Amino acid sequence: MSSATTVAITGAAGQIGYSLLPRIAAGEMFGPDRKIRLQLLEIPPALDALRGVAMELQDCAFPLLEEVVTTTDPDVAFSGASWCLLVGSKPRGPGMERADLLLENGRIFVGQGSSIDARAAADCRVVVVGNPCNTNCMIAAAQGSRLGPERYSAMMRLDQNRATALLAQKAGVAVEEVGDVIVYGNHSPSMYPDAANARIAGQPAPAVIGDSDWLRGEFLETVGQRGAAIIAARGLSSAASAANALIDHVHALNTPGKTLHGLAVCSRGEYGMPRGVWAGLPVRTSAPGVFAVVEDIEHDSFARNALEKTGAELAHERELVADFL
Repeated sequence: MSSATTVAITGAAGQIGYSLLPRIAAGEMFGPDRKIRLQLLEIPPALDALRGVAMELQDCAFPLLEEVVTTTDPDVAFSGASWCLLVGSKPRGPGMERADLLLENGRIFVGQGSSIDARAAADCRVVVVGNPCNTNCMIAAAQGSRLGPERYSAMMRLDQNRATALLAQKAGVAVEEVGDVIVYGNHSPSMYPDAANARIAGQPAPAVIGDSDWLRGEFLETVGQRGAAIIAARGLSSAASAANALIDHVHALNTPGKTLHGLAVCSRGEYGMPRGVWAGLPVRTSAPGVFAVVEDIEHDSFARNALEKTGAELAHERELVADFL
């Protein structure tokens, strides 16, 4: 049994946290031979709920779970953490514009980014889930100098999983037959799920699907609006699927190999994305926690136009939060 991995999780009493924490403690994120120490952060009004979650984790008697810390202090939550999973963020309220949401959450991620840079372990990796996750990640990363931008990623895996499942359903195949699905750009309706370069049973997805109108229309719209559809159906945002995607995200980031997967990472201009924003891009993991952007994927004019639009949205969001950077 290896030494414990310290994992800090924000918004830990929320619905995503409630789905996520038992799975981490059971070894699904870091493997069955890795002890886990959880450091859970919440806002003061949710502290009692967080304590209840901690009681449930204790009652599960997970062999891998070494310790659970509950706190409202970011410096306590992030102290010595090797992974910081920033799940919590302020939700979008009635009548609130996306610009308002960016500014409200920007203040939160300024504080958390500063605390992480000061308190987290030297090997720390940070994953941002709280929306708008791409720009929140950029804000958090901008607060520090000790941890470089390559340590920060935002989660596009839920969009990737949604696109993968939709392609499998359309093709009438098992999900594991679908691969190389990358979602580019922003985690917003402007995102571009790339089916043209995806594979189904080893063959190009467009050839298997045989319906270009669906791929350029309903497929893109369904993936881009899936979160809103879930809210309309259940009255609450995605929780179990988001928790599952975060496990997939971290597992992929820790698993070296040839498998292509998508992360929102700091752009160096790949695929026309603005430099310095956090954009969904194709990567391969070369060592645990270390990735490189894959730059040789070709796109047609339709895709390039979609990439330009989602990149422009990220650049606009950067302008809106310039005071935090």
